[in-house]
This record gives sequence, structure tokens and C-alpha cells, in this order.
Amino acid sequence: MSASAPRGDSTRAAAPREAIPLAQPELGAHEEAAVVEVLRSGQLSLGPRVPAFEQAFAARLGVAHASAVSSGTAGLHLALRAVGVHDGDEVVTSPFSFVASANACLFERARPVFADIDPVTLNLDLAAAAAAVTQRTAAVLPVHVFGYPADTQAFERLGLPIVEDACEALGAVHGDGHPVGGRGHPAAFGFYANKQLTTGEGGMVTTGDGSVKARLDSERNQGRAPDMGWLDHDRLGFNYRLSDLACALGLAQLDHLDDMLAARARVAAAYRAALAGIEGLDLPCEDAGGDMRGWFVFVVQLPRDHARDDVIRALRERGVASKPYLPAIHLMSYYREAFGHREGEFPVCEDVAARSVALPFFPAMSEGQVAQVAETVREVLGR
Repeated sequence: MSASAPRGDSTRAAAPREAIPLAQPELGAHEEAAVVEVLRSGQLSLGPRVPAFEQAFAARLGVAHASAVSSGTAGLHLALRAVGVHDGDEVVTSPFSFVASANACLFERARPVFADIDPVTLNLDLAAAAAAVTQRTAAVLPVHVFGYPADTQAFERLGLPIVEDACEALGAVHGDGHPVGGRGHPAAFGFYANKQLTTGEGGMVTTGDGSVKARLDSERNQGRAPDMGWLDHDRLGFNYRLSDLACALGLAQLDHLDDMLAARARVAAAYRAALAGIEGLDLPCEDAGGDMRGWFVFVVQLPRDHARDDVIRALRERGVASKPYLPAIHLMSYYREAFGHREGEFPVCEDVAARSVALPFFPAMSEGQVAQVAETVREVLGR
């Protein structure tokens, strides 16, 4: 006779929950075959896959040129150099971003000048950015945060060079129909493993200017021009190249990018429905004015009466990965110490940053997994 506990016994162990990761790349046989083909060719770098990936990516965005680089950060650095940012300049940008957007300014000994963000889109606020412009401002660097298009057309009216941080925004579209990264300004994309398209590590800079493309291509390769020999270089450059292996993976990913973007949008819609009605929980803004998000992550802002670290810990204990996303850059210790930033400077950014949590999000995520995450969030916030 079984010694198991009778039905309804409160001491009976609950069924274990499935552990749900924060992110998971969409990789299959097509990507594997593309990489193996390059391995067998013996030409792993500076081969034909690099220009092929650049041309396909530029065509996807309807822009004239694209330059493959080793990361989105490298792309931002080269793009800032290309628009003339240098020692002593200022670059107006968002404090609510991955730190690379601000760090790239420092690489050229320029100062990132932060301005507060819009409380709905979480992108750089136009009026705040305009107020931050000085005689030393050399460029504006809007960030398309979490894949939602920044109002690039409005920033153009400031009359300053623009470098777009589009590292989270592949697939996003402006209200005027231009894809993010397709307006002609230098725009940097990132291809880390959790992005809409991945090459493992890597990035791309799009531009409508052929001279910018030539400069990017030279400076990513130690300052060598196309007609120069291996050890001949005529300008300062960097080792920001992207390998043929990575570009082959990128080409394979481009082949089914539409499907991956659609899957991300499906997961986001499922989250909206599953998380609706939780008091005090702010969900990502809806598309508006023709703008369309390219879904990168699903980030919520917690109710103000819940400690974020406690919520993240409770979710982890229940098998749901999550992460603070994103911190306020100006309150990071380096930026506090180097520039004297303090709490209270950018109140919208600071409020959003203190409450933001990224939930599990990836194209293959099932409705059951979304439901499990949502149920766990409700359980944790209801305690």
C-alpha cells in the first residue's frame, strides 16, 4: 500500500517549476552550416563574408552603406570619430542606457552630457537635450532604448551631428517609415547573443555617406586604406574587425530575421495580456504615431513599494531569471567620481532605473513559459 500523503495534505511537495532563462539565441542548422562552410574554406578573417554581410544588412535597412565591426561599442566609438567628436567636446546623450553609449564618448576624451528621459518611451527627452546643448556640443547621441525608436527627426532640428545608438533596435521603424538606422546618420547596431540578430559578439555601423564608410573601414583595421599593404597604415586605427565566421552567422540570421522579429512581438503581446492589471506595474509603452518597436527585451517597472533586489531574488528562487535593466549611468561610481554626478539630477531616469526589471524574453519562448513568469510575478508582488 502506498505511503504517499493523502489528497489535500498541505505538506505535500509542490511540483517543481521549469527554470526559465533570461535570454536564449535562436540558432539552428542553417547557422551551423554557414559557419562550417567558412571553417572549411580556411579564410576566417578579411574574407568575402564581411562585405556580403554589410551589403545585405544595408539593403535590409534601405541605407547606402554598412561597416561590420567587432561590437556595438566599437561602432559607437568609430561613429563619434567620424562625425568629428574629439578632445574637449561634449556629446548630449541619455543617462538611461547601457554604459557603452557614454563610455564611447570618453574614448575620444569628450564628455557625455546627460539629459533626462521621456517617462513613456524612456528615450532621451528632446526638450531636456536641447537645454543641455552648449557651444562645446559636437554631437547628439540618442539611444533607441529597448528597441523603441527615439525621435531622430526631432533631434535633427537641433542642427548638430547625430550618432544613433541603435544597438537594441534592429527591426524598429520610425513613424515616417524609415527603419531605425536608415536615415543616413551613423547608427551603431550590436549583435550580442541576446539581440534580435546575433553573431556571438559583433556590430554594424550604417551610414548614408560613402566617405564615412571609407573612414570606418580604415579605422576598424588599424588605419589601413584598401589599396595599402598589410603593414602599411596612414592614420590612427583600431582592431575593430569582425571575422568571416561571425559574418557568416550574421548572414544566416538575416535570412530568417523577419520570423525572429515576429516571434519576439508574439512573446511581447503574450506578456502584455498575462501581466495586465497588476497594480503599480508599468509595462513597455505601446507603439504610437507610426513608430514600431524592434523587440529586444521585455522590461517592466515594479511598483514603488517593492524593493527591486528582493523581487529579483524571489523570482530566482522560483525558477525565473531576471535582471536590473538598466542602471542610471550618472550614478555609477566612475561617473560620480569623474564628473561629480549626484542623485536628483535626472529624476525621471532615476525613478525608472530604480524600478526596472528585465523578464525572460526570447523568440522560442512558449505561451506556457510566459504564463509561468506572469504567475510568478503576480505571486511575488502579491506577498
